[in-house]
Amino acid sequence: MALSDDFLPCDDVPAALKPALGKAWQRLAESLAEADNVAEMTGQEIPSESWDALADSRRRQLAHVLAISPFAAETLVRHPDWLQHLDASGELDAALAPDALGDMLAERLESVADEEALHAALRRFRQARMLGIVWRDLTRPPGIDMWATAEAVSRLAEACLEGALSWLEAHFAPRWGHPAPRSDGSEQRLVVLGMGKLGAGELNLSSDIDLIFAFPEKGETQGGRKSLDHQEYFTKLGQRLIGALDAVTADGFAFRVDMRLRPLGDGGPLVGSFASLASYYQDQGREWERYALLKARPVAGDREAGRELLANLRPFVYRKYLDFGAIESLREMKALINREVKRRGMQANIKLGRGGIREVEFVVQAFQLIRGGRDTELQVTSLKTALARLPELGLLPAEVVDEIAPDYVFLRDLEHVLQALEDRQTQSLPDDDRDRERVALALGMEDWPAVMACLDEVRTRVRRHFDAVIADPEAELEEGGEAQPEAAASLDDWRALWHGEFDDDEARERLVEAGFSDPETTYRRLVTLRQSRHVQTMQRIGFERLEALLPLLLDAAAASEAPDTALERVLPLVESVLRRTAYLALLRENPDALSHLMHLCGASPWIAEQLARHPQLLDELLTPETLYTPADKTRLADELRQALGRIPEDDEEAQLEALRVFKHAHVLRVAASDIAGTRHLMKVSDYLTYIAEVLLDAVLAMAWKHLTRKHGHPLRSDGSRAGAEPEFLVIGYGKLGGIELGYGSDLDLVFIHDADSGSSTDGPRPLDTPVFFTRLGQRIIHLLTAVTPAGTLYEVDMRLRPSGNSGLLVTSLQAFAEYQRHQAWTWEHQALVRARVVAGNADLARAFEAVRSEILGRERDIQALREEVAKMRHKMREHLGSKGGDDGFDLKQDPGGMVDIEFLCQFAVLSMSAETLELLTYSDNMRILETLEATGRLPGRDCQRLRDAYLAYRSAVHRASLTREAARGRDADFHAHRRAVSELWQRLMEP
Repeated sequence: MALSDDFLPCDDVPAALKPALGKAWQRLAESLAEADNVAEMTGQEIPSESWDALADSRRRQLAHVLAISPFAAETLVRHPDWLQHLDASGELDAALAPDALGDMLAERLESVADEEALHAALRRFRQARMLGIVWRDLTRPPGIDMWATAEAVSRLAEACLEGALSWLEAHFAPRWGHPAPRSDGSEQRLVVLGMGKLGAGELNLSSDIDLIFAFPEKGETQGGRKSLDHQEYFTKLGQRLIGALDAVTADGFAFRVDMRLRPLGDGGPLVGSFASLASYYQDQGREWERYALLKARPVAGDREAGRELLANLRPFVYRKYLDFGAIESLREMKALINREVKRRGMQANIKLGRGGIREVEFVVQAFQLIRGGRDTELQVTSLKTALARLPELGLLPAEVVDEIAPDYVFLRDLEHVLQALEDRQTQSLPDDDRDRERVALALGMEDWPAVMACLDEVRTRVRRHFDAVIADPEAELEEGGEAQPEAAASLDDWRALWHGEFDDDEARERLVEAGFSDPETTYRRLVTLRQSRHVQTMQRIGFERLEALLPLLLDAAAASEAPDTALERVLPLVESVLRRTAYLALLRENPDALSHLMHLCGASPWIAEQLARHPQLLDELLTPETLYTPADKTRLADELRQALGRIPEDDEEAQLEALRVFKHAHVLRVAASDIAGTRHLMKVSDYLTYIAEVLLDAVLAMAWKHLTRKHGHPLRSDGSRAGAEPEFLVIGYGKLGGIELGYGSDLDLVFIHDADSGSSTDGPRPLDTPVFFTRLGQRIIHLLTAVTPAGTLYEVDMRLRPSGNSGLLVTSLQAFAEYQRHQAWTWEHQALVRARVVAGNADLARAFEAVRSEILGRERDIQALREEVAKMRHKMREHLGSKGGDDGFDLKQDPGGMVDIEFLCQFAVLSMSAETLELLTYSDNMRILETLEATGRLPGRDCQRLRDAYLAYRSAVHRASLTREAARGRDADFHAHRRAVSELWQRLMEP
């Protein structure tokens, strides 16, 4: 039946496209008539009847699609019955689910007898599905956007790969047999890795598919007429699979296949064993191959084995450190692309040209390569997912992503429209006026000038963000210096000085002009470094990075407050990373980080030593907003939980390393804020204490999980079973207990449990309860003190436990209480003043606090107590105080120093708590002094003088740690404080 003249609503179609639409409709009507004739002769359903039944909304969509896409029109001319099938299956409104897609293809292939028929079936299947995909992309029913289109094309490619591979395996099994099983008995199949946009699940409409083929283990096939070596079998199978998709037949092709991303490209074997691939990437892998493998994903064959292969290759792709060397490689790749674009006159190419698709991808993938090893959330193949995670990780501001994401979608939408015209892989803007009208209609824009205006805006924004991430910092610095011709030395000057192009006098003159006060020593240091064996034997890429960094480093040193000191302290760091040149790249790519480095090292040799010892801390210089703002305890705990959550539970080595890197990084933040003066002294100690507490919490949880997994759980004293939360206490004494940790403080700890000491754990390898808790304590100490590449967490001192070194490592709460009641010395009760729970079970902590309050709050003979405390203090002065001979003052141990104040506080708590229970609340000296004042037990003026002196001493001690000096002061500087403390000591302790 002939369709009515007004069947196709054309009122929404621009006038410029109506003639072409009329011609397309005429051809389609003729094809429908022929199909009707065939159907009548064969007694089948008349195609035009299903067309005539289409709703008005569907007809409008048809007119829209035909007006834009000659590919869709040509496909319907050849297969007019497909429209009814796509409508019936729902594919004009939504993509089929992956399983349904695979089942549909498998059903089509059941009757296929040879490879020629396989090729025909695959191509017809692909064309029908692509018609549905193009229809949806141009009509945009609910839920369909660029990402949905890209996903649908990717799922189609995967279905075709899996369907073709399964058919080929079965078809050639009688001739070649099946691969031998793996050593573990599991079957072997070809592993097909999708690369590029296929791996990302974000193919464009007419994309090639980039593949790598692999197989798990070598061997020979079994069960066929001819046995083949696995290498030969999988190669033959791979060749047939490529032909099934890529060969051009009367039906066209299914997908163009590109295998050039495999090891050695076209010159390498088509298929590689897992072992050969691992060896290649470890020994010969190049930077661009890391970039390629970011997108690798198993898409057909043995997907589980593919995931195993990629897990083994992950260390090659994602470095443990922040790898700013990746930016150099991306910059070089982009330069090659730019040269090719210019040579071929492709500036209008929306993928490769300025501000194009590839630049957005470079921005995202730069962060993945640089930070993916540390921020494992970025180890994803999807650009959409990775881009969304950048603000969450603080790597790109949300407002930047809010610009880039829609701009990328616009560029990809434009790309899809260009390809939907003819089902042809292109990213070039059309020259033909009619095609330009089609593009404008597809994008919902008024005309071609509106498209170009929007495209120009998008490209400008994309290029700006691309430059912010990928641009050469040296070029930026030189551009910034153009407005400052009076600058003492340019980068060219520093480069020439580093290269030894100046004579000695000229070099010293340049250094003096740049602000160096000791040019001779500075120049000698530079010459010594350049001529050192370590520099002379560097590999090419490392040497190039050093050459690029040194001019920037000298420029940053000259701009610092103390150029000589800063450079003297930073050069050892440079020497320490000559074999880990990613850190040279980090500093070269981040001039602001260089500036922070000079400032911090100029102020503190301790920081310089920490950075040289642990170069991974250089990462902290990249984010000044956190560098100078230490995290509070809640944020610390959250950061550590996330860091450990990225590591497999059974990888203890990585966990230990993560704990240590976490500690060093956060202590550096505290020191940086201390130097910058953004944190009060009390807050510095608070933050250092928070870090220790969070780490102790984590270490206790790890140790408890380790022991209970092996030996089961102990029983509580009431006979019930302990749970997943550790039934254990870590008690902090000394500076940890007193919330006064310094930069180099060790941890004074005591371990306590409250389990049934006469019972055993309930696991497969039970232990007596006391043995279990001793092992737990030993495990905690091991986790804290074990030496890894990042050093130790803390030194641990257990001598304050009951009976000291001769006592049990872990004590029950009852035994601890009995010891404190009947055997403890006065100095042990003094130590208990500073004791508090720093990790462990909350109920047990309350029980400990009750014991502590009982012991500290009991009635004492005040005179006897005073004599014992004074006697102990005199003994300490004799052994630890200054021996005289200069006007120096030991801030801690000399009369009138810190320890006098600590002893005064401890004496006050022990002597007054029976009457003043408020003194039992705190373990730190400052709040004990505040309580003494608030309760009227000491005059306010005396308490204030003690607090002022204590803060002054602690501030000086902290500063001495950062400047690597002894904790001593000039007597004249602290004379007033010493006198005040000594007077109060005399009055209270030796009246």
